[in-house]
This record gives sequence, C-alpha cells and structure tokens, in this order.
Amino acid sequence: MPVDHLRYDLLTQDALRGVIRTVLIEAATKGLPGEHHFFITFDTRAEGVEMSPRLKASYPQEMTIVLQHQFWDLKVTEDDFEVGLAFNGIPERLHIPLKAVKAFHDPAVQFGLQFTVEPAAGAAEQVPTVDRRKAKPGKNDAKPEPAKPEFTKAESAKPELARPEASKPEAEPKRDQAAAEKGKKDEGTSGEVVRLDRFRKK
Repeated sequence: MPVDHLRYDLLTQDALRGVIRTVLIEAATKGLPGEHHFFITFDTRAEGVEMSPRLKASYPQEMTIVLQHQFWDLKVTEDDFEVGLAFNGIPERLHIPLKAVKAFHDPAVQFGLQFTVEPAAGAAEQVPTVDRRKAKPGKNDAKPEPAKPEFTKAESAKPELARPEASKPEAEPKRDQAAAEKGKKDEGTSGEVVRLDRFRKK
C-alpha cells in the first residue's frame, strides 16, 4: 500500500480547524447569530492547554465546554483561543490550542467535526472514552456535554426467549405422508386418493 508522505489526513484536519477558527472569530466579534451555539471537546493533556488545577483534576483527559448563553472575553488567534466560563458559580479562564480540539458540534444546524489529537510528550496513552465526571455550572453557564451510557457486551446482549419445541409440528407432515402412502397401496394400482369433496352434494 502506498505511503502518504504528504499526510493529507493531517492537512485536512488543519483545514477543518480553520473552520472552527472562523466561526469563533465571528462569535467573538459579533456574538452568536440566531440559534447557533458550540459544543467543543478538547484534550486537557494536549500541549498548550491552560486551565485551573481544579478543572484539571476533574477532567484529566478531556473536557467539553458549551459556548451559548454565558461566556466572556473570547479571544481567537491563529493557533488557539481563550474564553471565560463559570463552573458552579466559579469563573474560570481556559486557553485551548486548536490542535487540542477533538470535536466541534453546532446543534442548531447539526454540524459536527471530529479530529485526532496527538498526546503531549510524556502524557498517558489516550483512551477513546468520554470522561463521565462533569463540572457543576451555574444557571445559564457553560455545561459539559453529558456522556452517553455505555454498555458492556454482557449488558447489551439480551437472552433470546425460548421458542416452542418444533419437533411435533415437523413430525405431523411425516405421519400424514405415511398415511397417504398407505392409502395409495390399499387402493391397488390406480394410486388415486379419494377426496371427501366428491361425496358432497352438488
């Protein structure tokens, strides 16, 4: 298989991160238009991510923020963005490189993007699961996206209901066939099977 030395996959992701940069600049300068709002998931272990130790302890691998009703001081540069949010009434400021973004979703128009994030040097191997621990934002504050329930193989497998034994229905046609064969022999060489409808009054 040919080797992609140009890494078109990474070039494509960089181009799509430019889409995020553009809409964040739009939100920072003009506000969110219409019903648009953003769910942004990022790798908290990625190089360049800056957040308080409190949030870092709660989200050691990844975190989802929502830019909708209440955020402030959104600043966007070529490679990253900063934003102020409140969690459980406590103001926080996050610095997030665009290369740390793992997913971007605008529910208003059902638009979404997903990215591959390279773990920072010395970081533990990335586990592709959603961190179920969530911050407790105040009213109208940014809220992390709720994690979807996951099921193990044992939980998701439903036992099949036992079906009625099929041996009897299968055996009936065999007995009927045997009886028909016997009837043929009893009628001699003609092999004609007498039907009851011949005796019905016309």
